[in-house]
Amino acid sequence: MIEILSSSALATVQDRGRDGYLRFGVGMAGAMDRLALAVGNLLLGNAEDAASIEIPVFPFRVRFLEDLSFAVTGADGAAKLGDRPVLPWWTLHAKRGDVLTIGVPEQGARCYLSLAGGVDVPVVLGSRSTQLRGEFGGFQGRPLKKGDVVAAGQSREGSAAVSTTGSASAAGFGSVPPWLSLPAPAATPEGEPAAAGDTVVRVLPAAEYERYTPQSQDAFWRTAWKVTPQSDRYGYRLAGTPLEAVETLEMRSHGIVPGVIQVPHSGQPIIQLRDAQPSGGYPKIGTVIEADIWRLAQARIGTHLRFVRTTYDEAVAATRELDSYVEKVKQLVGLFRSSGH
Repeated sequence: MIEILSSSALATVQDRGRDGYLRFGVGMAGAMDRLALAVGNLLLGNAEDAASIEIPVFPFRVRFLEDLSFAVTGADGAAKLGDRPVLPWWTLHAKRGDVLTIGVPEQGARCYLSLAGGVDVPVVLGSRSTQLRGEFGGFQGRPLKKGDVVAAGQSREGSAAVSTTGSASAAGFGSVPPWLSLPAPAATPEGEPAAAGDTVVRVLPAAEYERYTPQSQDAFWRTAWKVTPQSDRYGYRLAGTPLEAVETLEMRSHGIVPGVIQVPHSGQPIIQLRDAQPSGGYPKIGTVIEADIWRLAQARIGTHLRFVRTTYDEAVAATRELDSYVEKVKQLVGLFRSSGH
């Protein structure tokens, strides 16, 4: 078990989310950066979709109430266990009474604290993820707050299986971060280089793309879109060159998924994310491919996004590349454990 020591941290319990319930009007929720979630769990011997704690506000502090192995993935917040530095994308074993502090990352927006055995909260509609809008799932359907005690290492019937306990055998090694193994596209198709700190993601044109003016289509790819303070788990509201349709677009509400880029009347795009509602009526100009959602999740407020046009075949290849990275982590974990650790 761990005790939350931070106030108003906006940290939530998340797993991969609630797949299969959009048709009933229930949003997906789940980790914004599914890759960081998966790797943190795999390093500990958990199922890759076990629940962890997603942390978007720093510094964040917890106290371990029992001996327990853990991993910190995602953004590098120069974490410390007491006075001992914690390497990013690495596992350590905490003793009862140890305090983990995760500082403000220099880059990236979210980190994930994974516990050996997974975070133990009730399964609701097939997931442990916190659904903030519906106030269910996770830890009492809300963000964690100071004084909360979160259990780990117990598997409930119907949840993802875990394959380890809180023993020290789950600690002592780590993984290469994905941004070193999966380099992002470096430039737009037009050859304009992305500025340092820009997040570059690949996008497929969506259903209403052709209904925007050629000038707006060009601006969509060339603009460095600023992530505004009105951005959160529900979606990123962007600021840049307003996009104009050839004619007024009036649409009925229709199903949407994380990654869809909608354009409201202001002409400033909104990217739907993990807590997005299941339907919406704004026209869709593009969709961030699933393989790049983890990059999107680490874009900080005030930084810029750049969109690179891609194809369906390229999107499928990117997903395979992502799966290959996760498979290599699994092999690494297997080799480490087979060596007697």
